[in-house]
Formats: sequence, structure tokens, C-alpha cells
Amino acid sequence: MELNNLKPAKGSVHREKRIGRGEGSGHGGTSTRGHKGAQSRSGYSSKAGFEGGQMPLQRRVPKFGFKSLNRVEYKPINLSTLEELAAKKKLKAISVDTLIEAGFVSKNDRVKILGNGAISLPLEVTAHAFSKSAVTAIEAKEGKAIKL
Repeated sequence: MELNNLKPAKGSVHREKRIGRGEGSGHGGTSTRGHKGAQSRSGYSSKAGFEGGQMPLQRRVPKFGFKSLNRVEYKPINLSTLEELAAKKKLKAISVDTLIEAGFVSKNDRVKILGNGAISLPLEVTAHAFSKSAVTAIEAKEGKAIKL
């Protein structure tokens, strides 16, 4: 097999539908647009979501819930993750920059340290937010939890 004898699979390539090219084509006359009405005319374009007069989906489905404009999204990082990172890189202090370099968060993320897992070293952790359990676990090992 070479590049010059490659062909698409049989039946996978369809001929172009040539509309409005006479009755012999099978698509002459109304050119597959049906009889009369706005949709058969040239220049017709429907509004987005228009369903031919039927009640459109965005009006049939009820409104519910709301999104707070003041919500702050945090990227959660567990103590177990900090422990692994500190052990691997032999760190005494962990900041947001350290987590960005390690690939745990991106540069625009806000970081919240959560208390899942345990730490065995006294670490100085700098982040945007901490859970209560994380602060108690860090301070129990004589570390510091510094809030940005």
C-alpha cells in the first residue's frame, strides 16, 4: 500500500446535493424548501432558538437558582499534598509560588489549604485561605499558617 493508491472506504463519500439545477436533478422546482412561507423565500433567517412558533425551549424550561456575584473560587490543596511536596523537595516553607512551580495550581488560582491528611514537619504555609482543621494541624507541629 502506498500513498498514491489510498482511497476512502466504499460508501463513506457522498456526492454534493446540487439544489435548484432542474427537475432532472431531483432537487428542482422548490429546491427542497417546500411550498410558500418565510422559509422558502430568499433572505430568510430565523432568530436563534426559534422553533416555528412552538414555545421555545428557553421559555418552556423554568428559571431556578442563582449565582452569587461575590463568590470566590478556591483551589483546594490538602495537607497530605503539602507533606508529599515538602518531603520530596525538602522544604521548610510552602507558598502559592511553590505550588505553582510544582504544578498543583495555576498562577491565577486562589489556594485554600484543607485539613485532609497529616503533616509531620513544622511547615510555614502561605495561602489565600485555610480551613480550621488545617490551621490546627499546622500549628500543632509548630508551623505557621500565613494568610495572604
